[in-house]
Amino acid sequence: MTTVIFVHGTGIREREYNETFQIIEQKIHAQRPDIKVSPCLWGVLGAKFNDNRASVPLEDATLALSQGEEDAEIVLWGQLYRDPLYELRLLSLKPIESGNPWEEPGDVLQSRVASLTPTSQLQAKLQEAGIAEVFEPAREAVIRSEPYNQGLLTVSESDLSEYYAPIARAVVAQAMFISELQEKFPPILTDAQLRDEVVELLTLALGEAELGLVGWLLKPFVELAQYGGTNYVRGNRLELTDKISPMPGDILLYQTRGEKIRAFIQKQIAQAEPPVVLIAHSLGGIACVDLLVQQQLSQVELLVTVGSQAPFLYEINALYSLEYGQLLPEHFPQWLNIYDLRDFLSYVGNKIFPDRVQDVRVDSRQPFPRSHGAYWTNAKTWEAIISRLP
Repeated sequence: MTTVIFVHGTGIREREYNETFQIIEQKIHAQRPDIKVSPCLWGVLGAKFNDNRASVPLEDATLALSQGEEDAEIVLWGQLYRDPLYELRLLSLKPIESGNPWEEPGDVLQSRVASLTPTSQLQAKLQEAGIAEVFEPAREAVIRSEPYNQGLLTVSESDLSEYYAPIARAVVAQAMFISELQEKFPPILTDAQLRDEVVELLTLALGEAELGLVGWLLKPFVELAQYGGTNYVRGNRLELTDKISPMPGDILLYQTRGEKIRAFIQKQIAQAEPPVVLIAHSLGGIACVDLLVQQQLSQVELLVTVGSQAPFLYEINALYSLEYGQLLPEHFPQWLNIYDLRDFLSYVGNKIFPDRVQDVRVDSRQPFPRSHGAYWTNAKTWEAIISRLP
């Protein structure tokens, strides 16, 4: 009787494993009821706190910062790093009140932004921040952008003070964005104080406007900061650590003490009725590749890696069992590798191990990271696996 052993990936513990195991068992038995499906919950050896989370720093309530503008600005900058025009897009949605009918809409704003000559103090700060060379391209990108031209040029002069700081932040964020595209890493990328000093000087140069977030935008950012920002993380550090630590913890544990996990998998193989098929997800696939390279386990006829990083680790010479340039040993079993282009943690193996790996592409139609766990309900996954089971 063929035995299929399911080897899970990183961060998985009993509840999650049992849910996935049931799905896999049902999918296999629907077409091959003669096959025995066996568990391999190596997560019992996974990362855990051995001293009641004593290494986790906790917030001192007497030193806690307010959950107001400080975290709101952190949340805002998180958006601006991804999209320098984010704040301007929001501002362009703000209803514009009718101003002086004799004013040409946007003339004052356009002239101040377009004709700005940095003061000596601002120029020195741009040099210190490492973005002096990209300041002009950044400003041009903002001026030519759709949200700037469609929304902000209708601003009356009486409302200008609300807009200089957001424009300054957009220009600075765009300069940082350009620097990263050019693979330059100036000090401003990691120095928040330096970043804020540049924004402050640029804001003053544009119009000596009041600094800070625009009032009508501040409230949603404060709310987001309270429930998803730095203050929330600080105040809920233990709870959040418990939730997220198993995933990176298991990876680190495997890299340093992976022999215990490989020995656990080998024990499940030894107890199984041959022929054995290993279906291994993510880090479980790495562990199985390492095990089967190091050990000649003749009862294993097929290895199925799903969303696996083993080929990637081999290519960068980080696979524990095999240095780059070494060939898979002759005793290594047949290898089926299933990947999804939407899963950025999946890799292909045929070009890395020619004629030793068969890659099969599936499409979960799920965004990452959900795509990394979406293989088990995908019909293409099981078409590829079932047809190859002994």
